[in-house]
Amino acid sequence: MSATSRACAGKRIAVVGTSGSGKTTLARALAQRLGVSHVEMDALHWEPNWTDAPLTVFRARVAHALRGESWVIDGNYSKVRDLVWMRADTIVWLDYPLPLVLWRLVRRTFWRAIRREELWGGNRERLATAFLSRDSILLWAITSQPRHRRDYPALFQKPEYAHLVVVRLHSPRQTAAWLAGIG
Repeated sequence: MSATSRACAGKRIAVVGTSGSGKTTLARALAQRLGVSHVEMDALHWEPNWTDAPLTVFRARVAHALRGESWVIDGNYSKVRDLVWMRADTIVWLDYPLPLVLWRLVRRTFWRAIRREELWGGNRERLATAFLSRDSILLWAITSQPRHRRDYPALFQKPEYAHLVVVRLHSPRQTAAWLAGIG
């Protein structure tokens, strides 16, 4: 069995990576290719006015979403990592270079704001908040990527996550090739 086939044999896959890396795009494509449901954790987490769902509510939503035997979920929420990673059989980590992630994030955020695209909980991105505040998504990406690179390898070594097949992808080209080998 190839590494690609082995990585998706159980069809319970979590896609992680820095904001703007393409987690949702990959998770949606992977779920479609595998014929399983796609779960976007941001949709379970965000309430109106960019308010976090209460922790008990968020955890219940995630647990409910993962009831099925097969799914692809995307997101990095450490407060539900135990629920997701214990049920998953595969982690796909989009570990792209920060300049690429920032470019994608700027482009995505700009277009969402200009189009007034409705996101989770009826929220919309605003350019001022996205780029010029302490809640900036760019600042979040800059600070979270080094944390992921430090923490994920250590987490993958923990006994409770020994069952996971980890696929670490370093570029969109590598991701496209990996995805092409699925199914």
